[in-house]
Amino acid sequence: MRPPARVRRIQALIRLAAVVLAVLGAGALAVPAGAATLVINVRAADGRPLPGAVVTIRPLDGAPRKVAPVHAVMDQVNRAFAPDLLVIPVGSTVEFPNSDVVSHQIYSFSPAKRFQLPLYRGTPYPPVHFDQTGVVTLGCNIHDEMLAYLVVTDAAYFGRTDHDGAFTAEVPRGRYTVGIWHPRLRDAEADLERELSVGETDRADLTLRLGKSLEPAPLIDRPHSWDY
Repeated sequence: MRPPARVRRIQALIRLAAVVLAVLGAGALAVPAGAATLVINVRAADGRPLPGAVVTIRPLDGAPRKVAPVHAVMDQVNRAFAPDLLVIPVGSTVEFPNSDVVSHQIYSFSPAKRFQLPLYRGTPYPPVHFDQTGVVTLGCNIHDEMLAYLVVTDAAYFGRTDHDGAFTAEVPRGRYTVGIWHPRLRDAEADLERELSVGETDRADLTLRLGKSLEPAPLIDRPHSWDY
């Protein structure tokens, strides 16, 4: 027996809704109500886009938003770290496998995390726990040309600028502090921060321009993701 016409219409609407949800995807529904798109544009002193810069966004209103720790991986390939810059929430762990054909000895003397992984290849040591915020500079005791950074942050939103020098985040409306960091920032601009308010519009833009030129590249014999 066929169901009544009213029931068939309801069933058709349910099927249509399922199709719409599948097309939109879960990510489209994950944006919180009242959210706005915040676009941060980072420019060097000469006005050109600055790719690879770390952007942190901290709300000034309401309770702090905590980001759950993650487990990240920084490999070693062709005598280089891969990737050569990671941004992770405080409390995260990072594994350092060595997929290279030679052995490496990883170390950090940074106050945020001092550690050393004695000479190894293949099977990695247990993951390293990063429980303090700050910038961790990584090197290899065997190969001086190897250089990488870990930025450990407690910011509510964070990421890196793309090749156009832009970083985008979906945030609730309110007031925020936006900071940037780059391996080649000069000391006077190491803590460059600005405040902005995200109002009733659906989009807010902020451009941060460095006042001074970048420091010279520490290594010039190979490219890095933060090269300018």
